[in-house]
Amino acid sequence: MKILQKICCVLLLTTFSSVYGGSCFEKPYDFDDCRVQAEQGHSKAQYNLALMYDNGEGVLQDYKEAVKWYRLAAEQGIPLAQYNLGWMYKRGQGVIQDYKEAVKWYRLAAEQGFSQAQFNLGLRYYYGQGVPQNYNEAVKWYRLAAKQGLSQAQFNLGGSYAKGQGIHQDYKEAVKWYRLAAEQGFAEAQSNLGLMYDKGQGVLQDYKEAIKWFRLAAEQGYAEAQYNLALRYDNGQGVIQDYKQAFKWYIKSAEQGYAKAQSNLGLRYANGEGVPQDYKEAGKWFRLAAEQGGYKSQLMLGMMYVTGQGVIQDYKQAVKWVRLAAEQGISEAQGLLGTMYYYGEGIPQDYKESFKWFQLAAEQGYDLAQLGLGNMYMNGQGVIQDYVMAHMYWNIAAVNGDEDAIKNRGIVEEEMTPSQLEKAQDLAREWMRTHQ
Repeated sequence: MKILQKICCVLLLTTFSSVYGGSCFEKPYDFDDCRVQAEQGHSKAQYNLALMYDNGEGVLQDYKEAVKWYRLAAEQGIPLAQYNLGWMYKRGQGVIQDYKEAVKWYRLAAEQGFSQAQFNLGLRYYYGQGVPQNYNEAVKWYRLAAKQGLSQAQFNLGGSYAKGQGIHQDYKEAVKWYRLAAEQGFAEAQSNLGLMYDKGQGVLQDYKEAIKWFRLAAEQGYAEAQYNLALRYDNGQGVIQDYKQAFKWYIKSAEQGYAKAQSNLGLRYANGEGVPQDYKEAGKWFRLAAEQGGYKSQLMLGMMYVTGQGVIQDYKQAVKWVRLAAEQGISEAQGLLGTMYYYGEGIPQDYKESFKWFQLAAEQGYDLAQLGLGNMYMNGQGVIQDYVMAHMYWNIAAVNGDEDAIKNRGIVEEEMTPSQLEKAQDLAREWMRTHQ
């Protein structure tokens, strides 16, 4: 009998602790209690049950079940549930991705004053997702969230003022909102506030203040700020010039894939500034930046393939990378590509293509391309021979002190009539006037 009583006591205690051992309203939430109360229509329990399914806490993760319970709570007006349901529609988790539905639920939560929903509704207006793009509406919702202290919204509102998107451009207001977000530790805002001090936009130009904010963001691992801090050490702006410190921050930024840092790190290795000169390392970093579309690195990598520094000499590879930079409008790359077509290096010789690229570079004032055009007009390569045009381009290139242009100009003059010479000089004068 005593044994039977003991067994019954244990069973009662076990049952009692199972039923009353947890609550749906205290963390960690009790799944069974949440389920019971949610099914009875308790909105808070429905929301907490949805959270458990969403995060896989106390139950297997199940986005469809999460959506189901978020919806029931949202329909009862719970702003957190409305926001999270909108988030599920935005991400396409547990439901088909639907920006219009996301906007619908964000708006319901936003109109109840929920700052995250206000901010995300602003983002949808900014990007035109689920609603027509409208910068004014984006600013409206950013401002409501920013006034509640949401750092992301403060940062975006600052950006709107800085760019003049959806509101009149106002650098002082941009600084105000960047600062509020920056003081909460928001790295992007710290970085942008540093840029405002660096450029003297909305505040007195102050390189030391710029460095202060760049450093705070950089120490949080923000790649752009790390690059900007490195650049200031490189140039000695706001800090004592220090190539080693520049290298330290360049490497941190570059390792996160920031193309400008990778490019400058390549230059440090190529020039031996702050590190031992190492063309292979330079090539490695130039390539990483070039693959992201960095035109400086594309040109540098192309030049390395021409010279065989740090890489095996390969004119075809040189053409590939130089062309990419040239297509971005870089005059030096256009001039080099024109030269490669002229001599048929890494590509079949083609005077017409050479002329095309020389002309594009020459229009930007690149004297070596102007020299090349003069040569082509002089020799009738890719274009009808024309001493007047040859003289014009050599005359323009000579302004920059190009010795070959000066020499060639003198040679062609001997083949020209006075009227041709006068015309060539008139054309050069007009070119200079329109290209100032």
